[in-house]
Amino acid sequence: MAYATLIISLAIILAGAEIFTNGIEWLGKKLNLGEGAVGSILAAVGTALPETMIPVIAILFGSGEDSTHIGIGAILGAPFMLATLAMMVTGGAALLFKTNGIRRRFMLCDINIIKRDLSFFIIVYAVALAAAFLPSHDYKIYVAIFLVSAYAFYAYRTIRSGQSLGASELPPLMFNKSIPNPSLFWVVFQVFFALVVIVLGANIFVNAITSISTSLGIPAFILAIIIAPIATELPEKFNSVVWIKQGKDTLALGNITGAMVFQSSLIPAIGILLTPWKLSPLALISGALALTSATIILFSIRFKKKLVPSTLIGVGFFYIIFLLIVVFSGGNLH
Repeated sequence: MAYATLIISLAIILAGAEIFTNGIEWLGKKLNLGEGAVGSILAAVGTALPETMIPVIAILFGSGEDSTHIGIGAILGAPFMLATLAMMVTGGAALLFKTNGIRRRFMLCDINIIKRDLSFFIIVYAVALAAAFLPSHDYKIYVAIFLVSAYAFYAYRTIRSGQSLGASELPPLMFNKSIPNPSLFWVVFQVFFALVVIVLGANIFVNAITSISTSLGIPAFILAIIIAPIATELPEKFNSVVWIKQGKDTLALGNITGAMVFQSSLIPAIGILLTPWKLSPLALISGALALTSATIILFSIRFKKKLVPSTLIGVGFFYIIFLLIVVFSGGNLH
C-alpha cells in the first residue's frame, strides 16, 4: 500500500503543478509583474510551501532531539535538492523537449535573472551556514535578521525589474477557458486550489516515504535531509519541466533559483531563531555542495554568456556524491 500511495501522490503533485503553472502566469499578468517576478517570487514561494511546512511543524510542535534534527535536516535539504537534483531534472528536460522543432543548444532564458538569483543565494546561504560557528546565540539572532532583510531586498529588486507578461503569451485559464480575459477571482481561486492539491500530494508522499523509511531503520536526520526534500521539492521540478516543455525557460529556472533564495534566507532564519543551530558534518557537507553547484552554474553563465543544459545536468552529480558520502559513512556524520 505504501508504494501504491507513493505513485498516487506523484500523480496528484503533477496534476497540481499543471494547474498551478497556468494560474500563476495569469496571476502575474493580473498583477502586472515581470516574468522574473512570476517565476522567482510567486511560483517559487508558492511551491515552496510543502517543504517549508516540514521544518516549521517539526521545530514548533515536535519534541525531543529528533524533532530538531528533522527541522534542521529539512531546512538544509531543500536548497541542496534545488541546487543539484532540480537543476539536473531541468537540464534533462531541456535536452528532451524541442523548441519549434529544434533541440536546445543553450537555455532560452534571461541569464541576468538567473545570475541575480544565484548571486543572492550564494551570499545568504554562506552566511546562514557560517552562523553555526558563532559562539553565542545572540550573534546568531543578528544573522537571522540579516537573512530576512536580504530576502525583503531581493523580493523588492525582483518585483521592480522586468517587463509584464503579455496576454497573448498565455494559454486560457484552466478553470475558465471560455473567457479570454478571466477575472482575478477565478485566477486566485485556481492558484489556491492548485496549492492545496500540491500540499496534499506532497504530504501523502512524505507520509508514504516516512512509513517505508522507518521500517528500514533510517535515522531521523538522514530521512529529513534526503528523503523528505525529494518529495517536497517535486512541485518545483514538475513546474519547471512543464515550463521547459512550453519553451518558457526563464520561468522554469526562475522557479528553482527563486526557491533557492527563499529556502536559504527566510527558512534558515526560522531555524536559527528557534533551534541552537548547531550543524553536523553531514549538514555542512550538503551546504558546501549546494554552494559549489550554484557557483559552477554562475561562473558558467559569466564566462559563456549563456547557460547550456549540460552544465545543469552536471551539477546534479553532487547529489550522487552526497549519497555516496552518506552510505560509506554509515550515517555516522549526522
